[in-house]
Amino acid sequence: MLKIAKKGKETEEGDMSFLDHLEELRWHIIKSLGAIAIVAIVCMIFKDFVFDCIIFAPTSDWFPTYKVFTILSPPDVKFMQVEVGETFLVHIKVSFFLGLIVAFPYVFWQFWQFLKPGLYAKEQKAARGVVFICSMLFTIGVIFGYYIITPFAYSFLLGYDVGIEVTNGASISSYVTYLTMFTIPTGLIFELPLVVYFLARVGLVTATSMKQYRKHAIIGILVLAAFITPPDIMTQFLIGIPVYILYEISIGIAARAEKKYNSDLD
Repeated sequence: MLKIAKKGKETEEGDMSFLDHLEELRWHIIKSLGAIAIVAIVCMIFKDFVFDCIIFAPTSDWFPTYKVFTILSPPDVKFMQVEVGETFLVHIKVSFFLGLIVAFPYVFWQFWQFLKPGLYAKEQKAARGVVFICSMLFTIGVIFGYYIITPFAYSFLLGYDVGIEVTNGASISSYVTYLTMFTIPTGLIFELPLVVYFLARVGLVTATSMKQYRKHAIIGILVLAAFITPPDIMTQFLIGIPVYILYEISIGIAARAEKKYNSDLD
């Protein structure tokens, strides 16, 4: 009886209830939000550096992209506050999104710590290094959006004219909204190879099916690019081309993951 009671106690402690899982998830979310808040507070304190050297850098002549692509030049634009409290709200928004970008590796690590115990040993082994790879792909995507998509889109959209004299001006809120749209979604899209790898590891995606539906994927990529970028063809292709390249790379990744999946079944 003592052995049965002891075994039952171990089982009760080892198997977490639904509420226990919710409690654990809550603490992971709190830790993630705490990391984002810390970075956001630092960004709010050093607001002059953040806005002069990061946020409005793509509007300046010294921005590296304009040095490399000499055909580009930032248009002369005056940013305005068109609503009461707009600058303050933009400051908070910028601080939060920068906090999310900088703290992303830690946030994903917290997310992974919650999911990892529910995986089998083989699945955990297959996912080794996932935090580093995911963080690296996200960072590359954000950098690409910041240094490539943003200056091209900024020069085109604010430098476009319709044949009459128009004074270039934009609200600070609209500029930050576009800058956010060019960076964070691009970082998430660059996670495509990692997503394909895991789908191929569980047998949901194969390299053959990806090749078969390549034409459909191209249309889907263009639609996705149009959704997260302004309605102009240039910025649509700026994000569509690298995503298509990632799709082709993902086919090779799927082929390797598919071999591992088949070997595990054998």
